[in-house]
Amino acid sequence: MFLSQIPQGVSPLSPEQTQQVDLLLGSLTPVQQAWISGYLAASANGAGSNAVSGTVAAPAAPAVEPSPLTILYGSQTGNAKSVASDLAAKAKARGLDVKLLDMGDYKPKQLKDEKFLAIVVSTYGEGEPPENAEKLHAFLSGKKAPKLNGTQVAVIGLGDSSYEFFCQTATDFEERLSALGAEVIVERALLDVDYDDAAATWVDGAVDAYEPLLKAANQAAAPAAAPGLSLVSSAEESPYNKKNPFVAEVAVVQKITGRDSTKDVRHVEISLEESGLHYRAGDALGVYFNNDGEEVDRALALLKLDGSSEIKVGSEGKKLRDALIEDFELTQGYPGFVQKFADATANATLKKLGEDKAALREYIMDRQIFDVIHEHPAQIDAQALIDCLRKVQPRLYSIASSQAEVEEEVHLTVGVVAFEANEQNRLGGC
Repeated sequence: MFLSQIPQGVSPLSPEQTQQVDLLLGSLTPVQQAWISGYLAASANGAGSNAVSGTVAAPAAPAVEPSPLTILYGSQTGNAKSVASDLAAKAKARGLDVKLLDMGDYKPKQLKDEKFLAIVVSTYGEGEPPENAEKLHAFLSGKKAPKLNGTQVAVIGLGDSSYEFFCQTATDFEERLSALGAEVIVERALLDVDYDDAAATWVDGAVDAYEPLLKAANQAAAPAAAPGLSLVSSAEESPYNKKNPFVAEVAVVQKITGRDSTKDVRHVEISLEESGLHYRAGDALGVYFNNDGEEVDRALALLKLDGSSEIKVGSEGKKLRDALIEDFELTQGYPGFVQKFADATANATLKKLGEDKAALREYIMDRQIFDVIHEHPAQIDAQALIDCLRKVQPRLYSIASSQAEVEEEVHLTVGVVAFEANEQNRLGGC
């Protein structure tokens, strides 16, 4: 169809322009007509004020890909993964594009393309990275690590202050990223085993810091799908986790070592019926426990405290004895308790011990909190005692069963911890 066949008044072109276009179109092949059609459409979209002067605008520049917040986690027991997931969820809720990745699944060469990076990592053993973080940790120390000028980073570490190299892996990551040119935009957090509240505060601060940077950087980016999370689970999530543990029934406890053995090893079967919990090879089971009520009563008597006294556990009011049985670590020694207890009771011996880190670690190696109290009884306020303690943490055990075989059960093989201290028989907390 030629333009001259369109009724007058419908086309915006003058008769002379119509004749010129018809002559041009008559000399073009279908491919050429398609090309010039696309060119004219692009010119019309980008011309703006240039159309008034009769000049043709240059074709639009390619759209810029949006820069996501990449969150990498290195986790031995799942705690770092949980914190990373909280960070991802809160960033997503603010409208930010998020990539949440296990360090073990991340290709280190991708680092050169990251603009916004958050690291959530635990420390294992004596300052070592967890298994899934080893590859990335080693890459950052090598010659192939890229320059990261312009990359914005934040690091949070989880650890246990009972160990000498507390949160060493997180410190390593931040120092190496900074040495490669990355800019730290949130103060590094190194958190002890009772980390929940501090981690939540750090996550909120990190999202506050990243939000304006990401939104400013992506203003010119191409329209993208609604912000989402790249972590996908094919199985229905159970409502039970570390913050909401499942109350399970212990179905079987059977000693599996001989009567002449010096070890006491037990086979334990636990019911997971109606929990919705699933596990795979290599997973660990976290078990919460109550402290021995008789041991708690002895400690209260030594400290001349009334177990019915009201104290605060966070914002919750509770009786002192109940809190000591249910909420606090009493069967594992750690430096923080000794130092705080020394200050609260003005104990010169413990204060001096706290000044020598090596001596302090040796002291707590074979002592429970019960033993420290037994050796250094003193007068102390009930709330002051609670403030010296840290929340009890679940004990982690390697799972010794396949769910494909035992279905709604989980089996453990564990050794009983039993020893004598201060003329008292001691057991492991769990």
